[in-house]
Amino acid sequence: MTTRLPDPAFWLGKRVFVTGHSGFKGAWLSLLLERLGAETSGFSLQPNSQPSLCELIRINESQVHDWVDIRDSSVLMDRIASFRPDIILHLAAQPLVRRSHREPLETFTTNVNGTLHVLEVARACASTQAVIVVTTDKVYRNSEQGHAFVENDALGGLDPYSASKAAAEMVVNSYRHSFFAPEGKALAAARAGNVIGGGDWSEDRILPDAVRAWGNGGSLEVRNPEATRPWQHVLEPLCGYLCLAETIFQNPSAATDFNFGPEPQDIATVRDVVEIAREAFGRGEVAWGVRRDSLHEAKTLSLDNSKAKKALGVTSIWNLRTAVERTMRWYRRQLEGEDARALCDEDIDAFFSAS
Repeated sequence: MTTRLPDPAFWLGKRVFVTGHSGFKGAWLSLLLERLGAETSGFSLQPNSQPSLCELIRINESQVHDWVDIRDSSVLMDRIASFRPDIILHLAAQPLVRRSHREPLETFTTNVNGTLHVLEVARACASTQAVIVVTTDKVYRNSEQGHAFVENDALGGLDPYSASKAAAEMVVNSYRHSFFAPEGKALAAARAGNVIGGGDWSEDRILPDAVRAWGNGGSLEVRNPEATRPWQHVLEPLCGYLCLAETIFQNPSAATDFNFGPEPQDIATVRDVVEIAREAFGRGEVAWGVRRDSLHEAKTLSLDNSKAKKALGVTSIWNLRTAVERTMRWYRRQLEGEDARALCDEDIDAFFSAS
């Protein structure tokens, strides 16, 4: 089945403001927009990992950017007013579950207040016609029943990260109905599953942890090998976000909440993913079920992607094995000295060709 991909004719010359462009997903998104011909402006904290994909693929050489905290509303207002974006893609966040236990105040203020600041500025900017707020599969109230969440399921969250993202979605829903829809502007929330791909060096993520361990000849320690997640390559949700932006820009009444996740057969355990990753990487020891602690982590997460298929024409392109294999190939080749941007370009070309 041929899936819908972003339309270069739509994006050519579009002015797109990306928050969180220094992060893993933000850097891939900025590169994708550049290749589609959009004019982008990035607004983010400085990269918080070394190495940093944003720096390795040289995004900041080709776009206007600012290293600013999303909670600084005055600077945000000035940058958006001067750039005059057509579309805003809001990815800036504190995205780590375990860090949210250590830094709950930062997590809530970044994820909730940061979203409020973006929406306040966007509704006052005459040029901006569409905004997408990127959240997470963890916004749903999870009773561990194992069913795939659909967009009208109840929101919730036991850990600070999940709760902050659910709260941000309540803000989105309020602003959509109170301000954006009455003014003919589009505002949507995008919920993605567990995203993998080359260039993520964040803490407490399974494949970056694996690369760090195996690249140095060490052993990967896995806390919850039987936890189940909706894994997908980073290009899957990013292309979904862009297709959603195209749709709601042209038809604001279509702006609602959307899941972007894999097919049911690609919802897999951590153990499954690690085994594929180890085979693809070519080496690696694993210590299963170690470092358990009392912090809450959902055992099962699953997304229903039917709405995105029906309303947007977006379906998965790479299955789980392909996504993991390409991710580990990216890391292995980058460790061997290959250029990160060339590796990203190669993945984008292969992804678009596979559709």
